[in-house]
Amino acid sequence: MSANASARPIEFRNTTLGATLAVMQAAEPTTLADAMHKMLGGMPDFFNGETVILDFGGVASMPERLDWPGLQSLLRRYRLQPIGVIRLPEAHHESARRAGLALIDPAQLAAQPPAETRRPAAAAAPAPVPAAPQQAPAPAPAPSPATATPTMFVDRPLRSGQQVYARGADLVLMAGVSPGAEVIADGSIHCYGPLRGRAIAGAQGDHGARILASNFGPELVSIAGVYRTFERGIPESCAGKPTQVRLSGADHTLNIDALQLD
Repeated sequence: MSANASARPIEFRNTTLGATLAVMQAAEPTTLADAMHKMLGGMPDFFNGETVILDFGGVASMPERLDWPGLQSLLRRYRLQPIGVIRLPEAHHESARRAGLALIDPAQLAAQPPAETRRPAAAAAPAPVPAAPQQAPAPAPAPSPATATPTMFVDRPLRSGQQVYARGADLVLMAGVSPGAEVIADGSIHCYGPLRGRAIAGAQGDHGARILASNFGPELVSIAGVYRTFERGIPESCAGKPTQVRLSGADHTLNIDALQLD
């Protein structure tokens, strides 16, 4: 039941504008509704009021008329707020405006290079100065200690309806996660109690993130946008046991494996 992004009619990504990007392969609300139900486990509160931009660049067969009310209603059902569109054929621009959606330049969503890779423009060479008397070199500064990956620790059990997000960090849960609760981390998730809610690791696209639980029984797991839900129950080999979830291979297949800790 793992779902690879390339096979989905709709995929959700983050953008530099702070909004969620819905990359669509289909434009019919019924097709998208089926895909989102399978992807998100039919959980209407999966998102938390995030704004969303619709990307129509991958829609191969565009209908003559777009059902904007149907699309907006579907997204709001999952607590997404549609605000704009990109790569929409010009014939649909006016209807998008009437639906209250902005026409956004795709260039505004391009990823920015990390700060450490940006270099300032070369400055003009300074004028030569007279040589100063030679002095003993200053002692070299002590090396800075390596920076560890940030970690968020949660000591209390999480009840239904509660959500914890470890932004830019790993998440360590010392107690359990009840059904209906949600834990999200940009890094990996470690749960030392029963994992019964939704666990989303690699939320910003880290394919190397993992989910590790000492007592596995979630409603949904996700790593870097690759989801699996458990409507038919947890596999017997993992149910209630120490388990690891991770991605593998070039196609980022979601693997769920029991851990042998003895």
